[in-house]
Amino acid sequence: MHRKIRKLFFGDENIREYSTISTNAMQYERVEIRSDKITIDVTQQHYLLCLEPLVFGVWFKKGVTVNVNNKIELFFIDKVSGKYLARLSLAYIDTVINDHGALFLLKVEKSKTYHLNFFATYLLYCKFYKKNQLSFQQVKGFASAYSQPRKVSIISFKQDDYYNIFPMDLLGDITTSDLTNYYAFGLRHSNNALSKIIETGRLVISEVSYKQKKQIYSLGSNHQKLPPAVKLLPFNVCLSKKFGFYIPEWVDSYKEVRITKVIDLGSHMLLWGMVEDKQVLNPSAGNLFHIHYLLFLYYKRKGYIYSLV
Repeated sequence: MHRKIRKLFFGDENIREYSTISTNAMQYERVEIRSDKITIDVTQQHYLLCLEPLVFGVWFKKGVTVNVNNKIELFFIDKVSGKYLARLSLAYIDTVINDHGALFLLKVEKSKTYHLNFFATYLLYCKFYKKNQLSFQQVKGFASAYSQPRKVSIISFKQDDYYNIFPMDLLGDITTSDLTNYYAFGLRHSNNALSKIIETGRLVISEVSYKQKKQIYSLGSNHQKLPPAVKLLPFNVCLSKKFGFYIPEWVDSYKEVRITKVIDLGSHMLLWGMVEDKQVLNPSAGNLFHIHYLLFLYYKRKGYIYSLV
């Protein structure tokens, strides 16, 4: 990209797909679902669970719902200015129902972004994202989905001599009471631990500090390959209390989850489960989150501050 044009539209920042930040709370975002003249704030209760196609899970407590036969849209909004960041048209797929409410699974059919003007967005696509063999519609979809920070957590699994530890951000933490905590996970079919997790119905999810970013990303290749012997890991591990799975000693806390339902969403498999035990190991210094680069540019121009890590 020509240096002067690049600087005019995107400043001096290195162009990338996602930015990593740390925060303890959503500061600038609001997410609303709208259907049949009904608007519901789902900022804290919507979850990205699949990438191809893009699928969201939206949790509604018992007694609250949307009519899936009507038009359904999801809006990502700058709650400071009220400006739209993204607008998604959704189609109903399925529902996971329990005594406390229901997780509606909704597929993105069309997306529109408002972070930058169309020309700047398309220029960025042609000069950068197109090289990754992504369509313009895919880029807009990913930019929309990551118009709210997505928390990065660590998944642990163990069966006999096999184990795996890897990071992910396609998940949903659904706390319905002090005693009841559900989780939704979106695991890619190519993840070599997926079939074993489904077979045993167990996994452990750990909350991690942004300060461990290097360690977290070093585990990323474990999605598709066998991890090294435990004794060769560059950090110490402990065993989870109930399942006996390996947990990096530097995690803030962990929850042991029993998987009770599995749904194929496309590129990813939805795993739904209930927390059976949870433990706190270290004080939290703030989590690691992903946001799309378009949102980062928008925030920079607005003067909004999130801590880049």
